[in-house]
Amino acid sequence: MEVVSNRPNRSKREIRKKKIYASRQLYLFILPAFLIIFIFSYIPMYGVLIAFKDYVPTLGVWGSPWVGMKHFQRFFDSYYFWDLLKNTLGISFYSLVVGFPLPIILALALNEVKDGPWKKFSQTVTYAPNFISTVVMVGMILAFLNPSTGIINHALELFGMQPIAFMEDPRWFKTVYVLSGVWQGTGWGSVIYLAALAGVDTQLHEAAIVDGASRIQRIWHINLPTIKPTMVILLIMNVGSVMNLGYEKILLMQNPLNMESSNVISTFVYQQGLLEAQYSYAAAVGLFNSVINAILLIAVNKIASKLGESSLF
Repeated sequence: MEVVSNRPNRSKREIRKKKIYASRQLYLFILPAFLIIFIFSYIPMYGVLIAFKDYVPTLGVWGSPWVGMKHFQRFFDSYYFWDLLKNTLGISFYSLVVGFPLPIILALALNEVKDGPWKKFSQTVTYAPNFISTVVMVGMILAFLNPSTGIINHALELFGMQPIAFMEDPRWFKTVYVLSGVWQGTGWGSVIYLAALAGVDTQLHEAAIVDGASRIQRIWHINLPTIKPTMVILLIMNVGSVMNLGYEKILLMQNPLNMESSNVISTFVYQQGLLEAQYSYAAAVGLFNSVINAILLIAVNKIASKLGESSLF
């Protein structure tokens, strides 16, 4: 009878243990971050159980009666389901289409500017809006778009146009939300692309100049291919969070007149969960939102890997 030795497996385990021991300081360095994510992100995930229960705070999560898919069915059968989904996807894809390419364009433009006062001034001006709080930002939007005193409507009157009640007209809500977000986040979003462009070998540009390539050609054939993996990764992450509209800004911009366009899933969850104390129903809607995001993330990542591009996993 032939005896199969497990010595190779043992040697592999020993090598792995030696590598771990040799890198023990690095593992110790990332341990706090791992614990924070595990404690505050993974352990609370057991709370999604209340989406399948009629949660009663006095009974707790485990003691509340199980109702299965009742709350999901209620949400899917509601008259506002398609309106919430349409508004959420509409604002998200609008933001993605308008907001995704602009940081790339700005980074390419700033990269072409020579180091000096003008470049520092340009970067400061474009980065600064990112540090404005949401409350202050919405206050500025309301002040600028006021029909009687807003600077935007004053400018329209100078050109002989009638004032527009931007915040009271549902047709303008998505545009105001998206463009204000683009103004606030484009500069900061360009930072990661500028970091990627810093890794471009200057010899490539020198060789291209010798060959007679114009600046546009060098941007197209050298800079863009360099940042392409970064673009793909960020696109995957943006599509994977397409349903995650922050409720704070939308909630502050909402009023009864623009509710037709401004009511999205995140504000609905806030209203149902915190204001009306329908915890199980709000958890079900939030879980549905997260599942759609996960499906989109996996699908787009799979498509990117199939096309031979960079992928998250």
